[in-house]
Amino acid sequence: MFFIDPSSHTIGRSVSSAPAAFTPSVRFGLGIDADDFRLSPTASSERYSFHLVHHHRQSLQAYWRLRRTIFCQEQTLFDGCDRDDLDAHAYPIVALDHRLEGVGPGDGVVGVVRILEERPGLWYGGRLGVDASHRRHNQIGKGLIWKAVTTAHGWGCQRFLATVQLQNVRFFERLHWHSLETQDLHGVTHHLMEADLNYYHPSRECRPTALVQAA
Repeated sequence: MFFIDPSSHTIGRSVSSAPAAFTPSVRFGLGIDADDFRLSPTASSERYSFHLVHHHRQSLQAYWRLRRTIFCQEQTLFDGCDRDDLDAHAYPIVALDHRLEGVGPGDGVVGVVRILEERPGLWYGGRLGVDASHRRHNQIGKGLIWKAVTTAHGWGCQRFLATVQLQNVRFFERLHWHSLETQDLHGVTHHLMEADLNYYHPSRECRPTALVQAA
Protein backbone atom coordinates (compact mmCIF):
# COMPACT_ATOMS: atom_id res chain seq x y z
CA MET A 1 0.00 0.00 0.00
CA PHE A 2 1.21 3.47 -0.85
CA PHE A 3 1.03 6.54 1.33
CA ILE A 4 1.33 9.98 -0.19
CA ASP A 5 1.65 12.28 2.78
CA PRO A 6 2.66 15.88 2.05
CA SER A 7 3.61 17.72 5.18
CA SER A 8 1.84 20.93 4.18
CA HIS A 9 -1.64 21.30 2.74
CA THR A 10 -1.03 24.88 1.64
CA ILE A 11 1.58 24.15 -1.03
CA GLY A 12 1.23 24.98 -4.68
CA ARG A 13 0.97 27.75 -7.26
CA SER A 14 -0.59 28.09 -10.66
CA VAL A 15 1.03 26.40 -13.65
CA SER A 16 0.37 29.64 -15.53
CA SER A 17 3.31 31.17 -13.66
CA ALA A 18 5.79 28.93 -15.50
CA PRO A 19 8.73 30.67 -17.20
CA ALA A 20 8.72 31.19 -20.95
CA ALA A 21 12.24 29.88 -21.51
CA PHE A 22 14.79 27.67 -19.79
CA THR A 23 18.42 26.71 -20.27
CA PRO A 24 19.26 23.19 -18.99
CA SER A 25 22.16 22.76 -16.59
CA VAL A 26 23.58 20.10 -14.29
CA ARG A 27 23.81 20.18 -10.49
CA PHE A 28 24.68 17.40 -8.06
CA GLY A 29 25.65 15.32 -11.12
CA LEU A 30 21.97 15.15 -12.11
CA GLY A 31 20.63 16.46 -15.41
CA ILE A 32 17.84 19.04 -15.12
CA ASP A 33 15.14 18.65 -17.74
CA ALA A 34 13.02 21.54 -19.00
CA ASP A 35 9.94 19.80 -17.59
CA ASP A 36 11.35 20.35 -14.09
CA PHE A 37 10.79 24.08 -14.57
CA ARG A 38 7.13 24.30 -15.53
CA LEU A 39 5.89 24.76 -11.99
CA SER A 40 6.50 28.26 -10.67
CA PRO A 41 9.00 31.11 -10.83
CA THR A 42 10.81 29.72 -7.81
CA ALA A 43 11.04 26.27 -9.40
CA SER A 44 12.84 27.87 -12.35
CA SER A 45 15.20 29.84 -10.15
CA GLU A 46 18.59 28.71 -8.92
CA ARG A 47 17.08 27.28 -5.75
CA TYR A 48 14.86 24.22 -6.36
CA SER A 49 14.59 21.42 -8.89
CA PHE A 50 13.02 17.95 -8.98
CA HIS A 51 14.78 14.78 -10.11
CA LEU A 52 14.45 11.08 -10.62
CA VAL A 53 17.27 9.49 -8.61
CA HIS A 54 19.32 7.15 -10.77
CA HIS A 55 22.62 6.05 -9.24
CA HIS A 56 23.59 9.14 -7.28
CA ARG A 57 24.39 7.48 -3.96
CA GLN A 58 24.38 10.55 -1.70
CA SER A 59 20.99 11.72 -2.96
CA LEU A 60 19.57 8.21 -2.54
CA GLN A 61 20.85 7.98 1.04
CA ALA A 62 19.31 11.37 1.79
CA TYR A 63 16.05 10.18 0.20
CA TRP A 64 15.83 7.23 2.62
CA ARG A 65 16.88 9.40 5.55
CA LEU A 66 14.20 12.04 4.93
CA ARG A 67 11.51 9.40 4.46
CA ARG A 68 12.44 7.85 7.81
CA THR A 69 12.39 11.25 9.53
CA ILE A 70 8.94 12.15 8.21
CA PHE A 71 7.07 8.85 8.37
CA CYS A 72 8.73 7.19 11.37
CA GLN A 73 9.87 9.99 13.66
CA GLU A 74 7.36 12.77 12.92
CA GLN A 75 4.17 11.00 11.86
CA THR A 76 4.95 7.71 13.66
CA LEU A 77 3.14 5.75 10.96
CA PHE A 78 5.94 3.16 11.03
CA ASP A 79 8.20 1.81 13.75
CA GLY A 80 11.84 2.51 12.94
CA CYS A 81 11.72 2.04 9.14
CA ASP A 82 9.16 2.90 6.46
CA ARG A 83 10.71 0.79 3.69
CA ASP A 84 8.61 -2.05 2.26
CA ASP A 85 8.60 -4.60 -0.55
CA LEU A 86 7.26 -2.01 -2.98
CA ASP A 87 10.52 -0.07 -2.79
CA ALA A 88 12.20 -2.83 -4.80
CA HIS A 89 10.03 -1.78 -7.76
CA ALA A 90 9.65 1.94 -7.10
CA TYR A 91 11.44 4.91 -8.65
CA PRO A 92 12.60 7.48 -6.07
CA ILE A 93 12.27 11.21 -6.81
CA VAL A 94 13.82 14.05 -4.81
CA ALA A 95 13.48 17.81 -4.54
CA LEU A 96 16.81 19.62 -4.32
CA ASP A 97 17.55 22.97 -2.67
CA HIS A 98 20.66 24.23 -4.45
CA ARG A 99 21.45 26.76 -1.73
CA LEU A 100 22.53 23.77 0.35
CA GLU A 101 25.15 22.56 -2.12
CA GLY A 102 28.43 21.81 -0.38
CA VAL A 103 26.94 21.95 3.11
CA GLY A 104 27.17 18.18 3.49
CA PRO A 105 26.48 14.88 1.68
CA GLY A 106 22.89 14.78 0.52
CA ASP A 107 21.98 18.00 2.34
CA GLY A 108 20.37 19.37 -0.80
CA VAL A 109 17.50 16.85 -0.62
CA VAL A 110 14.48 18.61 0.90
CA GLY A 111 11.59 16.55 -0.49
CA VAL A 112 10.83 12.97 -1.51
CA VAL A 113 8.27 10.85 -3.36
CA ARG A 114 8.25 7.45 -5.08
CA ILE A 115 6.36 6.13 -8.09
CA LEU A 116 5.56 2.52 -9.00
CA GLU A 117 3.84 0.75 -11.88
CA GLU A 118 1.56 -1.84 -10.29
CA ARG A 119 0.53 -3.26 -13.64
CA PRO A 120 0.84 -1.95 -17.22
CA GLY A 121 -0.67 1.53 -17.34
CA LEU A 122 -1.56 1.71 -13.62
CA TRP A 123 0.83 3.79 -11.49
CA TYR A 124 0.87 4.77 -7.84
CA GLY A 125 2.66 7.55 -6.01
CA GLY A 126 3.67 7.37 -2.38
CA ARG A 127 5.88 8.46 0.50
CA LEU A 128 5.53 12.13 -0.43
CA GLY A 129 7.06 14.45 2.14
CA VAL A 130 8.92 17.74 2.59
CA ASP A 131 11.67 18.51 5.09
CA ALA A 132 10.32 20.37 8.14
CA SER A 133 12.59 23.37 7.57
CA HIS A 134 11.25 23.80 4.02
CA ARG A 135 7.50 23.40 4.45
CA ARG A 136 6.97 27.13 4.20
CA HIS A 137 8.28 26.97 0.61
CA ASN A 138 4.95 26.05 -0.91
CA GLN A 139 6.10 24.97 -4.35
CA ILE A 140 8.15 21.96 -3.18
CA GLY A 141 5.20 19.63 -2.61
CA LYS A 142 3.57 20.72 -5.83
CA GLY A 143 6.83 20.20 -7.70
CA LEU A 144 7.20 16.67 -6.37
CA ILE A 145 3.65 15.79 -7.39
CA TRP A 146 4.12 17.30 -10.85
CA LYS A 147 7.40 15.47 -11.35
CA ALA A 148 5.91 12.17 -10.16
CA VAL A 149 2.80 12.23 -12.33
CA THR A 150 4.35 13.68 -15.49
CA THR A 151 7.22 11.18 -15.30
CA ALA A 152 4.84 8.23 -15.04
CA HIS A 153 2.66 9.71 -17.78
CA GLY A 154 5.66 9.84 -20.07
CA TRP A 155 6.27 6.15 -19.37
CA GLY A 156 2.82 5.03 -20.50
CA CYS A 157 0.73 5.73 -17.39
CA GLN A 158 -3.02 5.56 -18.05
CA ARG A 159 -4.12 5.99 -14.43
CA PHE A 160 -2.16 7.53 -11.55
CA LEU A 161 -3.44 6.90 -8.02
CA ALA A 162 -2.32 7.75 -4.49
CA THR A 163 -3.65 7.54 -0.94
CA VAL A 164 -3.81 11.02 0.54
CA GLN A 165 -4.21 11.99 4.18
CA LEU A 166 -7.52 13.68 4.92
CA GLN A 167 -6.04 17.10 5.70
CA ASN A 168 -4.36 17.20 2.28
CA VAL A 169 -7.32 16.21 0.10
CA ARG A 170 -8.34 19.79 -0.72
CA PHE A 171 -4.78 20.61 -1.80
CA PHE A 172 -4.75 17.68 -4.21
CA GLU A 173 -8.15 18.66 -5.55
CA ARG A 174 -6.71 22.07 -6.44
CA LEU A 175 -4.01 20.23 -8.39
CA HIS A 176 -6.59 18.37 -10.51
CA TRP A 177 -7.04 15.21 -8.49
CA HIS A 178 -10.36 13.66 -7.43
CA SER A 179 -11.28 11.31 -4.59
CA LEU A 180 -12.42 7.75 -5.32
CA GLU A 181 -13.00 6.42 -1.80
CA THR A 182 -11.92 6.77 1.82
CA GLN A 183 -9.62 4.31 3.57
CA ASP A 184 -8.31 3.85 7.10
CA LEU A 185 -4.58 3.16 6.96
CA HIS A 186 -2.49 2.78 10.11
CA GLY A 187 -5.31 4.44 12.06
CA VAL A 188 -5.26 7.54 9.83
CA THR A 189 -8.06 8.50 7.41
CA HIS A 190 -6.92 8.67 3.78
CA HIS A 191 -8.61 9.22 0.44
CA LEU A 192 -7.71 7.11 -2.56
CA MET A 193 -7.30 9.79 -5.22
CA GLU A 194 -6.66 9.89 -8.97
CA ALA A 195 -4.77 12.50 -10.98
CA ASP A 196 -6.26 14.08 -14.10
CA LEU A 197 -3.70 13.10 -16.71
CA ASN A 198 -5.05 15.75 -19.10
CA TYR A 199 -3.51 18.29 -16.71
CA TYR A 200 -0.19 16.49 -16.22
CA HIS A 201 1.53 16.50 -19.60
CA PRO A 202 3.89 13.56 -20.31
CA SER A 203 7.49 14.23 -19.34
CA ARG A 204 10.45 13.57 -21.62
CA GLU A 205 12.26 11.87 -18.72
CA CYS A 206 13.89 8.65 -19.96
CA ARG A 207 12.91 5.53 -18.06
CA PRO A 208 15.98 3.87 -16.49
CA THR A 209 16.85 0.42 -17.76
CA ALA A 210 17.28 -0.72 -14.14
CA LEU A 211 16.01 0.45 -10.78
CA VAL A 212 18.43 1.96 -8.27
CA GLN A 213 19.77 -0.31 -5.58
CA ALA A 214 18.95 0.40 -1.94
CA ALA A 215 21.53 2.52 -0.18
